[in-house]
Amino acid sequence: MTTYKGINGFAVQSVGSDPSPLDEGQVWYNNATYAFKVASVTTTGAWASGGNLNTGRFNIGGAGTQTATLAFGGDNGPGAAPQSATESYNGSSWTSVSPLNTSRDDPAGTGSQTAAVAFGGNTAPTYAGLTATEKWNGTSWASNPTGLNTARSGLASAGTQTAALAFGGDLYPAVPANRATNATESFNGSSWTTVNSLNNVGYALAGVGLQTAALRIGGYRENPTVFLNNTESYNGTSWTNLATMNTARFKAASFGTQTAAIAAGGYTGANSNAVESWNGSAWTNTTSLTTANNRAGSSVNGTQTAGLTMGGTAPGSFNETVEWTGPGAPVTQTITTS
Repeated sequence: MTTYKGINGFAVQSVGSDPSPLDEGQVWYNNATYAFKVASVTTTGAWASGGNLNTGRFNIGGAGTQTATLAFGGDNGPGAAPQSATESYNGSSWTSVSPLNTSRDDPAGTGSQTAAVAFGGNTAPTYAGLTATEKWNGTSWASNPTGLNTARSGLASAGTQTAALAFGGDLYPAVPANRATNATESFNGSSWTTVNSLNNVGYALAGVGLQTAALRIGGYRENPTVFLNNTESYNGTSWTNLATMNTARFKAASFGTQTAAIAAGGYTGANSNAVESWNGSAWTNTTSLTTANNRAGSSVNGTQTAGLTMGGTAPGSFNETVEWTGPGAPVTQTITTS
């Protein structure tokens, strides 16, 4: 009789827990669940509910990946005071940790769950933009001696704690007639340097990638009032206009890299459930959010196949977390005889 070992040259391994990472086609026996299993990959993307935030809010700053996310700042309704709350996500639940030193609404952030940087945002009662920058060491926030050169909120981010990029944003109330900026700054872990500006102004825009390989996504501007579909890439020196989004919007959640990103939800005149996937040259519509959402935070350093959004303004869902598993992501399936 032909056996698995006879065909493949090796036997099925017996293990106490499913292996990680997975290789497509890998087969094993889980002796804790008494099941034969095989690794495959997803063919379509899907959204699934994760654990709820402890403090519901929108306009949240985010850093990290799908299974190791940091969420900080934001607010929980019109006229509400900006928050300092910080929470850490382990892939299933959120834990409240040490708060920001400066409460802020609509900040940007990047880095990892144990080494993040938060910058910008606005504060009550004037809602003026902030320059304040803080660094997270996995336990607490420390105020950085120097902040952004241009005070703003609603800005986008890319990079790591020691090599970050800040771009775009809202100059309110300094220039109330035309609040959107194209200012771009680079952070070396201690100070900010003004670098070449975006080609197109915008605030409430999204961003992903690295300091030397960033992607700008969408946004908003006034005079005239326009929801933006702009896409721009940054090579460490200058910005280049790329193919536009299918759905113009602001405040989309985003994660991934300059050449493989996801933009989810946002505002188009109403909360949107539109999700688009970027391949480095064009946007493609993909599996929509189950519930339209706007102003959600996200795991900005996640991947195109594994990311999440948290909070936002979907009705009654200020504390909801939604996880994305994209096409090509590894999954485990149980082998049955039925």
